[in-house]
Amino acid sequence: MSTEQIIFYVFSLILIFAAGMVITVRNPVFAALALVLAFFTSAAIWVLLEAEFLALTLVLVYVGAVMVLFLFVVMMLDINLAALREGFAKYLPFGAVVAIIMLAQLAVIVGPEQFGLDKMADPVAKPADYSNTKALGAVLYTDYLYPFEIAAVILLVAIIAAIALTMRKRKKRQTIQPEEQVLVKRNERVRMVKMPAEKKL
Repeated sequence: MSTEQIIFYVFSLILIFAAGMVITVRNPVFAALALVLAFFTSAAIWVLLEAEFLALTLVLVYVGAVMVLFLFVVMMLDINLAALREGFAKYLPFGAVVAIIMLAQLAVIVGPEQFGLDKMADPVAKPADYSNTKALGAVLYTDYLYPFEIAAVILLVAIIAAIALTMRKRKKRQTIQPEEQVLVKRNERVRMVKMPAEKKL
């Protein structure tokens, strides 16, 4: 067994362990940190496959931005951990059935007949002037142009929907219009009231 295969198996075991921690840990902060570990190990495996651009994108975008945002949101929310522990035993049978079905599907699809060492050849070493970014862009904008554009449109619709949901008018919302403030005159802002300094008995 070569050194590359040993590194691959080590990172694969760490990835499986981190993915299991994401769905089994009760504390949401620990689950998010386990997901960060899973992203890092996935990036290391992609580096072994000479997909450096995807590895860097995974670390910078997901670990550096998305997961940090998740951690801030989870830590800012007042999550009742006792309620999460109470519902664990209630949904355990259903979750076990779903897990068994998923494992059966993975065993059928990702089995030794399709993904054995004799079925999948080792990746060919690329030359020194090989650009992973250029090859990825050529594939995205030629073979997968329409799926790429459809995914972009779906993300655009999701962004517009999120903005529309957050900008909806609330019933008890007090707002001030700047254009109305500019048009207000002095006598409309201040009203002078004359009254005696002392009240007569």
